[in-house]
Amino acid sequence: MRSTRSSRSLPARHIRSELSYQDTLKGNTTMNTPTTTVQLPATGTYRFDPARSTIGFTTKHMFNLARVKGSFALASGQLTVAEPVTASSITAAAAVDSFSTGNPKRDTHVRSEDFLHSDVHPEIAFQSTELSLQDGTWTLRGNLTARGNSAPLTLTVLDASYQDDTVTVHAAGKVDRYAHQITKMKGMAGRYLKLDITAHATRI
Repeated sequence: MRSTRSSRSLPARHIRSELSYQDTLKGNTTMNTPTTTVQLPATGTYRFDPARSTIGFTTKHMFNLARVKGSFALASGQLTVAEPVTASSITAAAAVDSFSTGNPKRDTHVRSEDFLHSDVHPEIAFQSTELSLQDGTWTLRGNLTARGNSAPLTLTVLDASYQDDTVTVHAAGKVDRYAHQITKMKGMAGRYLKLDITAHATRI
């Protein structure tokens, strides 16, 4: 049953980035900076929609000479918006078998025991630990678990919007596969993956 708790889905109010953090928490629901616009949603629980969400990435291989683009499919996830908003949390999981770069041979190898080992570790999971606002930028920190090994992951919120009980978030981050003990083919396969995430979540 949808909560009847009052919503902050008021018309967006753009405020300068020099506005203090405490002023933002006191009711200014939209932060506008030269690069980001974040509209805070109403408190409550939101479920991510895998069909409308994307996890894209870019990496390099062949000793950084060639660029590779690919994606994972979001399997599940939940956003809990709290008061204050910095107490909010996110959990999400990506399906390892959905790893795709458009090269079937490479994709099968990455899913294999040499890399992600999807037969034993079918999901890559994220659990947030901190949401903060500094110098006009929202940052989400947490732990990413891949192939059974956890390591810190920092995501920068590039923009977020809220309309009709639906949150849309665009975020970016960088994953070091070595931090998850995925170290095969050093040099030939890229070490870092730059993430580009767009997620849609609906209030439940």
